[in-house]
Amino acid sequence: MRAEPLGRSRTDAYLRRIGATRPAVPDAEALRDLHLRHLRAVPFENLSVHLGEDVVLDYKALVDKVVGASRGGFCYELNGAFAALLRALGYRVELLAARVFGPDGPGIPYDHLALRVHTADVHDVHDVHDGHDVHDGPWLADIGFGRNSHHPLRLDSRAEQPDPAGTFRIEETADGDLDVLRDGRPQYRLERRPRALADFEAGSWYHRTSPESPFTRSLVCSRLTEHGRVTLSGRTLVTTGADGSRDERELTEDEVLPAYRSHFSITLDRIPEPRC
Repeated sequence: MRAEPLGRSRTDAYLRRIGATRPAVPDAEALRDLHLRHLRAVPFENLSVHLGEDVVLDYKALVDKVVGASRGGFCYELNGAFAALLRALGYRVELLAARVFGPDGPGIPYDHLALRVHTADVHDVHDVHDGHDVHDGPWLADIGFGRNSHHPLRLDSRAEQPDPAGTFRIEETADGDLDVLRDGRPQYRLERRPRALADFEAGSWYHRTSPESPFTRSLVCSRLTEHGRVTLSGRTLVTTGADGSRDERELTEDEVLPAYRSHFSITLDRIPEPRC
């Protein structure tokens, strides 16, 4: 079932959360800006798994977490909330299921959630303002895959797509799916069929509970910055630069909660502890 658009005030609050202004037209340029700003403002994190918090796959709950609670999340949460924002801004958005590549190949079904976004054609701006549904694309938008492309990828292109995070390419598989590659290495296998948010419940439950899930086995909070990336993994704070430089240090117990506040704008009342 399609999500109801966010109200204007809620949409404006979301835009303030990521430091963006409301685009005049839901075009590709605006999508590119929103995508990058989201990555820099909202962290990829799995703190709920280790704090014993429930993860509710409901558009209102996801937006409440990202906007109201100033938190992040993993793919289902981040891309789910982003889909609600984009729809409220006039984009046509579809949820796509993917399986993340590991050492043994693609993972479980509904392993990952990504977005197919159709943007407004700038040549038909008057149609958009007249209320007509004129779009182009499609684009692959994904702000919930940790270290992924900074900008949306053209989903219908099979050419190499340079990005600050690497060179990306999308390949068709023999079964009709799409493999997303970064610097020649497959990242995830994407289905083309649109899905509903509720379809990802089983995948979300697996990643919150299974001892085989990378999210129960590790504790991570990571955010793209203008100069690289900052990551807090357990009590290890890692700052990387765009040039590949890396600074790593172990935090004391007294430094952990202030680090969440200063680097990620996340206020917690206790330190998350890894479950496994």
